[in-house]
Amino acid sequence: MANHDIHLTVRRGTVHALCGENGAGKSTLMKILYGMQKPDEGTIALDGEQVALHSPGDAIARGIGMVHQHFMLADNLTVLENTVLGAEKLHGIGAGARARIQEISDAYGLGIRPDVLIEDLGVADRQRVEILKVLYRGARTLILDEPTAVLVPQEVDALFANLRELKSEGLTVIFISHKLGEVLSVADDITVIRRGTTVASVEPARTTPKQLAELMVGSELPSPETRESTVTDEEMLTVSDVHLSATDSDGVVRTVLDGISFTIRKGEVLGVAGVEGNGQAELVEAIMGTRTPDRGTLTLDGTDLSRSSTRARREGGIGYIPEDRHRHGLLLDAPLWENRILGHVTERPNSKGRLLDLAGARKDTERIIAEYDVRTPGIEVTAASLSGGNQQKLIVGREMSHHPKLLIAAHPTRGVDVGAQAQIWEQIRAARREGLAVLLISADLDELIGLSDTLRVMYRGRLVADADPAVITPEELGSAMTGAASGHLSAADTTAAAPKGGEK
Repeated sequence: MANHDIHLTVRRGTVHALCGENGAGKSTLMKILYGMQKPDEGTIALDGEQVALHSPGDAIARGIGMVHQHFMLADNLTVLENTVLGAEKLHGIGAGARARIQEISDAYGLGIRPDVLIEDLGVADRQRVEILKVLYRGARTLILDEPTAVLVPQEVDALFANLRELKSEGLTVIFISHKLGEVLSVADDITVIRRGTTVASVEPARTTPKQLAELMVGSELPSPETRESTVTDEEMLTVSDVHLSATDSDGVVRTVLDGISFTIRKGEVLGVAGVEGNGQAELVEAIMGTRTPDRGTLTLDGTDLSRSSTRARREGGIGYIPEDRHRHGLLLDAPLWENRILGHVTERPNSKGRLLDLAGARKDTERIIAEYDVRTPGIEVTAASLSGGNQQKLIVGREMSHHPKLLIAAHPTRGVDVGAQAQIWEQIRAARREGLAVLLISADLDELIGLSDTLRVMYRGRLVADADPAVITPEELGSAMTGAASGHLSAADTTAAAPKGGEK
């Protein structure tokens, strides 16, 4: 049972945080409040009046809006078209709608242009479009599911300032997050649920992150910190002078990667920090072979893979945790054992020679479920039936099971709870000790600093600086990501930064 005996009271004009581990029932509860799912029993009261929410249309009509963790946007439509879809009667579909969108964007500092195609936007901007859609429909109660997952500290501060402004105008925010420090800084009240039941309601001023973590999962808040150095002298991945151009929605050709060069050694985690949309996604695509650079070379363990297919790169030893598990990591309507095969069709235990080994794939899926604590009733359920964190653990288990030489980890713990986060960190650390090379891209700056042996900063398609993870703070790193200078950074040349050894 996803929810059982849930009690939640939210005061009007407050930010109310909802915390719980993956699979605790947070998403199910929010779907009920948004009319997407009907409860078997219990009541919902809005402003003192008992209501029945049979659909999202009912919820929207009563001023409830929801920004989902996984965005509900059509890539081939513009911001304006996505925003007015289903709300054409509010301000039309032309000049009136465009003016209102621009007004909301300016008022809340969203920085969104109405006529940009969604497919040309990064993850952070897509989230802002979702928030804009909710505000456009006149929501007075906003449900935000992991809204800071893609933001740097300065952007988080700006978002929280916006939330406080919304609160001062009488709006109510239900804030779902796994970042407990952020919860404590922005929330007026906190409700913790565990395995579908309310276990505590606490005041932020009288609670610590450690206490919240213990309420959620029964253990202390984990740390990504890596103390020992495992970096060797053996080069695993060398990227040299990679340039990549792209044509934007206005038909203008722009440079998205400009002279990217670096080396990752066996046993090394290279962290790349950057505000979303500065070329990190394109860098991953260039390494994976889904985009062809204008020039440049890529060498993996001494083999030139610059013109190789994505399949050849995978078979050559590249593991891949994508930034968007729904778009690039899973077949949501397929069972778990089929998702275990993705990207590894020709490898054991998924195949015997030229034939698929379905029994082997099923058996190994059961092993991954047990080893990575993927909470599911079985391997035949679809990936869509799992919570976001359990989907992520399935992907991590799949990729690590093939003992890659290089792991590209793009936001590996996005949307997972503190328990799953600690487990994923330990899997990466353990493989690193065995010689795994890791390219880590993350919006979680504590994760970047804690796991990385070397840090590079990416800005407008270039690697502009390197940083020592042992001394830099999240605030300094976040500042550098926006183009500001920091005394703890030095200008990056076209070679890899020297790996940092010793204690961290």
